[in-house]
Amino acid sequence: MTAGPDGRGGTDLPVLAGAGPLAPRRSRGTGPAAHVVLVGSMAAPLGGDRLAVTVDVQAGAALLVTSAAATISLPGPGPAHYEVDLTVGEGARLDWLPEQVVAATGSHLVLHTRITLAPGARLCYREEQVLGRHHDWARGRPPGRLTSRLTVRRGGRLLLDQQTDLGPGAPGWDGPAVLAGHRTAGQLLLVGPGSASGPAPAPTDGAALLALPGADATLLTAVAPDALALRRALGG
Repeated sequence: MTAGPDGRGGTDLPVLAGAGPLAPRRSRGTGPAAHVVLVGSMAAPLGGDRLAVTVDVQAGAALLVTSAAATISLPGPGPAHYEVDLTVGEGARLDWLPEQVVAATGSHLVLHTRITLAPGARLCYREEQVLGRHHDWARGRPPGRLTSRLTVRRGGRLLLDQQTDLGPGAPGWDGPAVLAGHRTAGQLLLVGPGSASGPAPAPTDGAALLALPGADATLLTAVAPDALALRRALGG
């Protein structure tokens, strides 16, 4: 998807296309921002799938991206791969606020998000990961595995590059230094002057607020026992 100024103080979507299990749909926006909802048109990602989303928010535009439901990673022949590339131009704004990614029993999802920010770009990026569906835990079954990498560059310089590996097969994933028995993990990244969604919420138990290079970039990370508690910890 591509978002650009419409010449009337709002945002147009000259490119909005999808295929396979990902269907982007325009929704009613508020203010100058366009709103796109990612709708799952079939079960995905299944093990062995390769999915990709590319977003370009051009200079001066504003875009909100949400999803209609959680993304559920399902088992299959090998890991599933999901690539997300987000580009935000000078003076542009992106709010990336999809629903949770859930790792069902027996699945392995490898997710890599790459974010490229121009000087003066504003970003609100939320990521929420849930290990196992409710009935997986109710039946005493282990969760799936989520391997996630987030790479952020700003003005051509690296701002953040981190990887998490959670679930069966990942070293120490449920130990005291990682999830410590919690079932969910997430983060809220805010970048830019007067960030897209205001200041980060104050950290609660199980959360930490980190200042990144520059005076206007913060990363709030949290673990929680369930998805609702995680959303609250991230200010939702």
